[in-house]
Amino acid sequence: QVQLVESGGGLVQAGGSLRLSCAASGSIFSMNAMGWYRQAPGKQRELVAVIYSGGPTNYADSAKGRFTISRDNAKNTFYLQMNSLEPEDTAVYYCNAAIRTTWERGYQAVWGQGTLVTVSS
Repeated sequence: QVQLVESGGGLVQAGGSLRLSCAASGSIFSMNAMGWYRQAPGKQRELVAVIYSGGPTNYADSAKGRFTISRDNAKNTFYLQMNSLEPEDTAVYYCNAAIRTTWERGYQAVWGQGTLVTVSS
């Protein structure tokens, strides 16, 4: 069974920084797209950033210029560096990855349990 475990959330003042990590464990043959999503109270879950196996990235407009997504393939881990945080960034952040457990199987979407980021004004 494959799991994603997030870490790095917490409370930070506006203007501060946080680095989220998402580590995959279990039987992993390969990983493709890896992304960070967030869900604020009363709002729908939204994509923040995604990084593909070849390295291309894509960001939500709200994240451009402030957040950076990266991955360490050797560790099956990916990250979200968040700078210049604003109170509007307060949300539960979830990681998601497309993972193949064997070469015979297709990619399946796996979600982490979420980590809370709170930005105070």
